[in-house]
Amino acid sequence: MGRASSNTRDEALNQIALEVAELPADPFVRVAVDGFDGAGKTTFADELGEILTARGRNVIRATIDKFHNPKTIRYALNRNSSEGFYRDSFNLSALVANLLEPLGPGGSGHYRTGVFDVRNDLPKLEPLEQALPESILLFDGIFLHRPELIKWWTWSVWLEVNPALSLARWRTRDGTGFSDPSAKENLRYINGQQLYLAEVDPKKRATRVVDNNDLLAPSVIS
Repeated sequence: MGRASSNTRDEALNQIALEVAELPADPFVRVAVDGFDGAGKTTFADELGEILTARGRNVIRATIDKFHNPKTIRYALNRNSSEGFYRDSFNLSALVANLLEPLGPGGSGHYRTGVFDVRNDLPKLEPLEQALPESILLFDGIFLHRPELIKWWTWSVWLEVNPALSLARWRTRDGTGFSDPSAKENLRYINGQQLYLAEVDPKKRATRVVDNNDLLAPSVIS
């Protein structure tokens, strides 16, 4: 793969924003920002949204974190299960029914950006909203190129980050985890993400891959 000539973060984001802004709406546009925990997905999607908004586009920001399953489902295989982390963390049917289908081809545009409060482990329906035609959904999260979801994306990006670096960022952000990737407490998450890579290979499925190891100068890989 070759690398685009973006040398700064602003250049990379503007390059992506230009491509997203030109996508055909049906009547909406759905963009996935995928990557490991700690890859920088939320910040990347937020900044991309700011650029698109400044260019006059209506942006809907949402995240997989508001579509978790309750603990009884997430940990059904046990709290250390990497299989459970990958397969059971999220309520994909609720995500499709409440957000992706309404904003999908011919959708009504009546959507919710979340259905669950993971911190309190309780259902929490976000307000029902109406999307304007040609609105752009910017959706960040892990495992977004899995077979149940990939058909819904108009365009997608995979943020490529060294696993040890993503773990360090995750620990800094959440104050959780251990610095050693092989630590027992990290294996549920790291092995679950490796399972995703092995089954799905999101780098091949993504529209664009962005090397986000250097936050100041990410590189768009073509």
